[in-house]
Amino acid sequence: MTDLTHSSFNPRFALWAFIKEHRVWMASLTILLLLALVNPPQARDSAVFAGGALLGTAPYLVLSIAIAAWAGATGADNLMAKAFTGAPRWRMLRGAGAGGLSPFCSCGVIPLIAALLAMGIPLSAVMAFWLASPIMDPSMFFLTTGVLGVDFAIAKTLAAIGLGMVGGLVVHLLSAGGRLADPLRQGVGNGGCGGARMRAPKPVVWRFWEEAERRSKFWQDGWKNSLFLAKWLFLAFIVESLMLAWIPAETITKVLGGDGLGPIITATLVGVPAYLNGYAALPLVGGLIEQGMAPGAGMAFLVAGGVTSIPAAMAVWALARFHVFVIYIALSLSGAFASGLLYQIWQAL
Repeated sequence: MTDLTHSSFNPRFALWAFIKEHRVWMASLTILLLLALVNPPQARDSAVFAGGALLGTAPYLVLSIAIAAWAGATGADNLMAKAFTGAPRWRMLRGAGAGGLSPFCSCGVIPLIAALLAMGIPLSAVMAFWLASPIMDPSMFFLTTGVLGVDFAIAKTLAAIGLGMVGGLVVHLLSAGGRLADPLRQGVGNGGCGGARMRAPKPVVWRFWEEAERRSKFWQDGWKNSLFLAKWLFLAFIVESLMLAWIPAETITKVLGGDGLGPIITATLVGVPAYLNGYAALPLVGGLIEQGMAPGAGMAFLVAGGVTSIPAAMAVWALARFHVFVIYIALSLSGAFASGLLYQIWQAL
């Protein structure tokens, strides 16, 4: 006779397993339900905002998820791994350069980062790509040129590549002796804990759709990454909507005004919970600079906001182990401050 007291048949264990598996969706639902009780219009606005933000980022997310799934299904991830091999300095330079050219935002790049780490690419090269990617891309360069000028756009591009290079170097030094092995959380990517080992080389099958097993892998990986991103980003965008509603823009303007090192430090810290995406932040920074805000503070705000905004930080938290998350945040903040300070000095010359 089957033992009905076994954990698999125990309703308490089943309920706990359900909550654990769907805790992120439940957190989003709980926030919306609480808002519906105390502020129904805000609950509606937050739900609409989160849904619209997901739709707005969908092209980048779909492209990123498709690339990650395609790499796994075809075996092209082996070629991607080779692109990040070689001498450490070249790995980091290629990673930072690719990040500066990639069209992925700090959230949309997450599935690709997971795939790169899961196949065993060194964290130093991935970190260089990871830090540089959300700061600049081709479309952002031209928009920045139109709003803030070509000098600012060039400086922001150099900041992206420089932050990637320095961040990759720091991680390379910290990785000595395997101290940063297994950067992914368990269950993320290809097993998480196996992410530090390079796969055995296999032939690349470009026409993966001709093999049932590879087709299955493509759709399974794509679906898994889609659910992973959707649940975390939906929660992040709900939080972002509340920041938009409850933190007046005038407050940010007052905090970031002034000259000297103070505004750069403040802009770096304010950039952490920045609720504006990179494109929407440009007009704000342009207006603040016209009102007398130090250009260096504007640079620090844009760099910090792009890399460490709440949605980005939550996505990184869900993907990486705690020590990798701390390193990512520390590099982002220090890099944003250094970028603002150097740009301020450049402007003063």
